[in-house]
Amino acid sequence: MIIGIIGSGGREHAICAKILESKKVDKVYCFPGNAGTDLIATNIEIKVDEFEKIKNFVTNNKIDFLVVGPEKPLVEGIVNFFQKNNIKIFGPEKLASQLEGSKIFTKKLCKKYKIPTAKFGIFTKKNNALSFLKKRNFPLVVKADGLAAGKGVYICENIKTAKNAVNEIFDGKFGLANNILIEEFLVGEEMSYFIVSDGKTFKKFGTAQDHKRVLEGDRGKNTGGM
Repeated sequence: MIIGIIGSGGREHAICAKILESKKVDKVYCFPGNAGTDLIATNIEIKVDEFEKIKNFVTNNKIDFLVVGPEKPLVEGIVNFFQKNNIKIFGPEKLASQLEGSKIFTKKLCKKYKIPTAKFGIFTKKNNALSFLKKRNFPLVVKADGLAAGKGVYICENIKTAKNAVNEIFDGKFGLANNILIEEFLVGEEMSYFIVSDGKTFKKFGTAQDHKRVLEGDRGKNTGGM
């Protein structure tokens, strides 16, 4: 088989290395890949959101199967695009990708189906969000809706840092912000539990933990995850 991997991060490097262990795989292309994938596969200088260019390359080079790593092309509907073109691709469709692409989408889903989650408020205007902060106990969490590369979450110890977070988000630090999420602060460890599903059945394949805040004792700002 000839495999194509969409993405350029460490995640895609790990996926690439694992896929190459299979005896069924003859060649792997990475779009666009990175220095690590360049050592073990073939990098192609096509961006992850250039769906048409990827499709043309896939067709011309007889790629059998695509695997998508990053959130951005998933949220933009890359799986739907290739399914319409009868090209096999692994990843969630556009609607399911909103679980990662929109924190507010996920919170509303939790509320609708009574999935335990931190109490929250959704705000579409900066002034309303700032007024809400005056009535809250701290610490609390301010989140930018949409993709923010793991950096759109502020854990605020006081009203000053919370106001700063609201201002930065609405002023466009993470792109156009139409909504902001403010939620209660929960103490505990974060864990990701991974499954693969076809919509009817699922397989579990382990857990992982992000260590997102820099500095010892989780005192710094959020990074993209470590």
